[in-house]
Amino acid sequence: MSVTSEDRSRAVLRGVMDADDHVIVSGPSIYVYEAPVRIWHWANALAIVVLAVTGYFIGSPLPSMPGEASDHFLMGYIRFAHFSAGYVLAIGFLCRILWTFFGNRHSRQIFYLPVWSGTWWAGILRELRWYMFLEKEPYKYVGHNPLAHVAMFLMFTLFTAFMIVTGFALYSEGAGIDSWQAKLFGWVFTYFPNSQDVHTLHHLGMWVIVVFAVIHIYAAIREDIMSRQTMISTMISGERQFRDEREG
Repeated sequence: MSVTSEDRSRAVLRGVMDADDHVIVSGPSIYVYEAPVRIWHWANALAIVVLAVTGYFIGSPLPSMPGEASDHFLMGYIRFAHFSAGYVLAIGFLCRILWTFFGNRHSRQIFYLPVWSGTWWAGILRELRWYMFLEKEPYKYVGHNPLAHVAMFLMFTLFTAFMIVTGFALYSEGAGIDSWQAKLFGWVFTYFPNSQDVHTLHHLGMWVIVVFAVIHIYAAIREDIMSRQTMISTMISGERQFRDEREG
């Protein structure tokens, strides 16, 4: 991934690399993530929180409520919130794919892995050493570092697609065989005739996402502090800032 004139015109950096280890030698910040990418990120995060909480209660329902069943619709509201958040996740995912055709090169990074690049593989090993505290100095990247690149591709691309497909397949059971959900996602039950298997995989997927979210937040805060480059604020402003001087 070569350095474009767009990057050079916005940066005056030394020792900062793109995902392919090309060094940028030409401000204190680079505009990385455009507004649609940032909006998708936070909408996606909110949808995942709602999906995880409601999904947990759908898998482990609350104890029976007192009184007449007709007086309560708690699980109905929980299921409605889950389905609504699922639509937000799915529509956002499609919009995110669409934006790759109009956005900058950083908007496309999570949808492919440059497995043909030796420097990319070397970068993964180097980042693993950095996260294990075996490297003394961090490498600074404009977009995702190679290890984060792998994580984003696996979770935000492949795993999100898996959860959307299995989720709509399960939804089709209630929507009916003539629904568009059944027509588009009913093929899932060809491979898993017992729908309980799909329920189990989808529920396990929730826990995978929860674990990933914890690691993702930890890594973002850690890199914001230790690698002397902004992570969290970058997903708010879009600007990646580099702090080249250590304090203390």
